[in-house]
Amino acid sequence: MARYRDAVCKLCRAEGTKLYLKSDRCNSFKCAIEKKAYGPGMHGGARRFKKSDFGIQLREKQKAKRFYGLLEKQFKNYFQVADRMEGMTGQNLLILIERRLDNFVVKSGLIQSKAQARQLIVHRHFLVNGQRVDRPSYLLKENDIISVKNDSKEIDIFKQLKEEGRTSTEIPVWIELSVDKLEAKVLRLPIRDDITNPINEQLIVELYSK
Repeated sequence: MARYRDAVCKLCRAEGTKLYLKSDRCNSFKCAIEKKAYGPGMHGGARRFKKSDFGIQLREKQKAKRFYGLLEKQFKNYFQVADRMEGMTGQNLLILIERRLDNFVVKSGLIQSKAQARQLIVHRHFLVNGQRVDRPSYLLKENDIISVKNDSKEIDIFKQLKEEGRTSTEIPVWIELSVDKLEAKVLRLPIRDDITNPINEQLIVELYSK
């Protein structure tokens, strides 16, 4: 499974915004973008020239990819699927990606970071409707129930969550979490208003439409 292997804090600095790739660290004084509010690299602090329309569109696409931890081919494939669906392509794109299993377990509060979510999913620690799923890209449907496998509940991260009986994550309205059972349910599919990531999807549509 291909994935980004460099320092993730560089991505936040490159985009000039928090991508929340390190869970709680992103909300602490240790956050790299709080200490270094300029781009990475030896010329990161230099004055930048005004971006072209293409440059703005490209940066928005890169930001969206990095929010969700996707590579270019994966992201483009989602765009092509979204473009064939009824409705607005940009909104369809974001909603499709929100439905990914790795995104869901983070949004639900069961896991704190996407990197950790992917690792646990690939190692088959999660069930969807009682069946093992090992694909982070698995698209969830309405009324799907995502739970932690019984013999995985003794893993420290799940034991701590259950002992605390709460999560620091703000749970979206389309997700229902049961900390006691270590499971979450898709109450309904997300809509655009449910997606809080600061992404201007229209810029992405314009980029891919060139």
